[in-house]
Amino acid sequence: MVKAYLRYEPAISFGVVASPESNVVYDPSGRRLLAAALDRFAAWDPKRGLPSSIFTPASSSPSLAVSCIASSPSAASASASSIASGHADGSIRLWDAETGACEATLHGHRSAASALRFSPSGAVLASGSKDCDVILWDVVAQAGLFRLRGHRDQVTDLLFLDSGKKLATCSKDKFIRVWDLDTQHCLQIVGGHHSEVWSMDVDPSEKFLVSGSADPELRVFRVRQSAEDGEDWNKWDVLKLFGEIPRQTKERVQTIRFNKDGSLVACQVAGKTADIYRILDETEAIRKAKRRMHRKKEKALAKAVTAEGNGTVIDPLPAQDSQNPTVVVTDVFKLLQVLRASKKICSVAFSPSNPPKGCLASLSLSLNNNVLETYSVDNEKVSKTHSIEIHGHRSDIRSLALNSEDNLLMSTSHNAVKIWNPSTGDCLRTIDSDYGLCSAFVPGNRYGLIGTKSGTLEIIDINSGNSIDVIEAHAGSIRSIVLIPDEDGTVSARGFVTGSADHDVKFWEYQLVQKSDTDSKHLSVTNVRTLKMNDDVLAVSIGPTGKHIAVALLDCTVKVFFVDTLKFCLSLYGHKLPVLCMDISSDGALIVTGSADKNLKIWGMDFGDCHKSIFAHTDSVMDVKFVYRTHYMFSVGKDRTVKYWDADKFELLLTLEGHHAEVWCLAISSRGDFIVTGSHDRSIRRWDRTEEQLFIEEEREKRLEETFEADLDNAIEHRHGQKDDAPDEGSVGVPGRKTKETITAADAIIDALDTAEEEEKRLNELKEEQSNAERAKSQPNVIMQGQSPSDYVLNAVSNVRPNDLEQALLSLPFSDALKLMAYLKEWSLIPLKQVELTCRVCLVLLQTHHNQLTSTPAARSILTELKGILYGRVKGCKDTIGFNLAAMDHIKELLAMRSDAPFRDAKAKLMEIRQEQSKRSDRSDGTERRKKKKPKASTQS
Repeated sequence: MVKAYLRYEPAISFGVVASPESNVVYDPSGRRLLAAALDRFAAWDPKRGLPSSIFTPASSSPSLAVSCIASSPSAASASASSIASGHADGSIRLWDAETGACEATLHGHRSAASALRFSPSGAVLASGSKDCDVILWDVVAQAGLFRLRGHRDQVTDLLFLDSGKKLATCSKDKFIRVWDLDTQHCLQIVGGHHSEVWSMDVDPSEKFLVSGSADPELRVFRVRQSAEDGEDWNKWDVLKLFGEIPRQTKERVQTIRFNKDGSLVACQVAGKTADIYRILDETEAIRKAKRRMHRKKEKALAKAVTAEGNGTVIDPLPAQDSQNPTVVVTDVFKLLQVLRASKKICSVAFSPSNPPKGCLASLSLSLNNNVLETYSVDNEKVSKTHSIEIHGHRSDIRSLALNSEDNLLMSTSHNAVKIWNPSTGDCLRTIDSDYGLCSAFVPGNRYGLIGTKSGTLEIIDINSGNSIDVIEAHAGSIRSIVLIPDEDGTVSARGFVTGSADHDVKFWEYQLVQKSDTDSKHLSVTNVRTLKMNDDVLAVSIGPTGKHIAVALLDCTVKVFFVDTLKFCLSLYGHKLPVLCMDISSDGALIVTGSADKNLKIWGMDFGDCHKSIFAHTDSVMDVKFVYRTHYMFSVGKDRTVKYWDADKFELLLTLEGHHAEVWCLAISSRGDFIVTGSHDRSIRRWDRTEEQLFIEEEREKRLEETFEADLDNAIEHRHGQKDDAPDEGSVGVPGRKTKETITAADAIIDALDTAEEEEKRLNELKEEQSNAERAKSQPNVIMQGQSPSDYVLNAVSNVRPNDLEQALLSLPFSDALKLMAYLKEWSLIPLKQVELTCRVCLVLLQTHHNQLTSTPAARSILTELKGILYGRVKGCKDTIGFNLAAMDHIKELLAMRSDAPFRDAKAKLMEIRQEQSKRSDRSDGTERRKKKKPKASTQS
């Protein structure tokens, strides 16, 4: 009989506040700060210090680490997909800011997304990647528009200009490119940087663009406002160099961001500082330029007076220079403050909401030690206002321990111990400590034991969250703490054992010590026995009855002793590298050891014979534990995986992936219903046992299929890689890419076409052979569920995701494409439906098979009929949409005039439009006056 096992699945992940690989931004409302946490991201309330919502992808995978986040600048789009996240596999996800649901997943990049930016209207999303491409996405249609190629290295940042009509991109190839999105070509290539351009931003009025690199200065460009900006502009130039601003530090620039009103710009470097500059208005800049010219004139006069005695003649400054000074970049950009953080800054973001009274702006930043901080910026200083840090450790997690009731979890790091609720992931206590390498709960769950890297043993009070005693236990780092069980297998108050790098294994007993100042007592420990070893102790394990103790040494062996007499019992040797972890089963029959040689070895405790040696991980095995009362075991390693084994059959049952770095430790509940793992990525993940059964053969076949699919993906990437199709200068490409989903969609369309063709043949045969009455009694096709062939194919095409439709149609052979075009006429005649889908399918097929279609007689009649139908249908839809938009604008104007509160923004926008129209009319009137050369009185009408 085939044995069945219960499956473990990921439940929750906690402990990460901000990933250092991603940026931070504010959501469209301006009240919540979005920060990535490995494969998900959270919306934090900086004032309360709590996450208001968590955005988690439906399918978690280690390759889905969030690499960048963007939010729509338009508040009107908050009800739609107003948040976008880029991931390490190149995918882009669109999210609803209110519900936190993932609206769509867009596939187009071949490597990690590195930059995201919404257009001012929020309807278009631009993404840059490490594959050097820029893709424009339609947020409403959830599909790609086109791909821009031209950069020769990673795209580091991008932004929209001219109300979303142009796009500026910067790259590690040292160039800034400006693209015209209407014509889809590169307008301008801006050089001048001597190293990689890492970031850039433009002020809200689109007057200045600031870019930064590893150069010792920032470059400031003027942005062309209109075609009549001046005669010194080149016809096609959009950016013109205004000047350079010297920076305060030598580290490269990492992020440049303007605040909401454009009065401040922050330049964050790849270090602990961020320079904040103030942008002066035109009046202040001219005043500063006049002062500069006045000082220059005074210096020149002083130099002239000095030179008179020497007989030297110095020309004075021209008079017009002091009266009409030329404004330079240093007259506009003034260094306001230098923000210095405690750790390296990863990203910065200005808050779009109104700053506190007396402050110019609020600046939020993420640090590389898992902290979010918010600062208030004013003219005198930069002060910290909020900090989010209690929800995670500052460094990697080195040990985990569950209490006897499995309702408290203790984790240790380099400077703190945290107590968690493993069910919800909430942090209950944070206790300062030394670098903890191992930990355990004292029976009774009131106290905890921490073994540190310095050799001290710390005793903490769980209830009060204080460290009550620090004992100098060992001369070297304590690697292991193990409680001594009773003979019946239960954990007792007999004491515990510690193993250290000072070659000692010490036995400890608990004792209550009375405080000197109060009558209360607290827990302390005393050393009762010491077992001397001849090498560093790396791990210690005690049998379930407390009869044997196993000690792993640096010489790659494991020594087993009797606990009562400390006499030698067994020696387990066979590992090629030191044993880092081990555990004894609850029945005392087996002991498993995990080593740095990537192997697990299963031994018998009776004779010390090796039952099996398993190549378990692709890197060092860091921890291994048996499930209580079973011979099932879990192992974790530096290869970022958690593996589930059957020690009796020596079979791999399950591989759990989710961590983004080395997994250091694990803890298993007493009932085996969940496990908890801690990693170098600072995350703690809980994996729950479900009621779903798994079988060894099925899991083995699934792993083979995943390996085959991974090889297929690698083959596709190699076939369509950059080396095979190097892009032309400024070329445009297809936005999507071929994936397993697109291949599956193409197969579904082909199957639907074949089924529909067979059904049409069957119906034609029935029509010829049978009468109407007999034809009515004929059974419909069960596969088509009573649909007509046209509706069946239309349903298959409609089920394809919009982003995958183009690649799926490109995968169709010409014969199937011709069959599909035969249905387009019938689809286009459906009133008010499928017009957009029909036009899109027709356009893709025409672009792909143009030469074959024009040379095929059967296709000419189809194209002729579609030409007459589609133009009329598209024109009718366009007129309907235009009429509805005009009606809604008219209704909005009426409502804005009636009430101020609900439509204040709309009314302000309407007034701005009217003012802009009046300015344009005044400008046109002035042009006509100059042409006609008439007096002013004649033009007042």
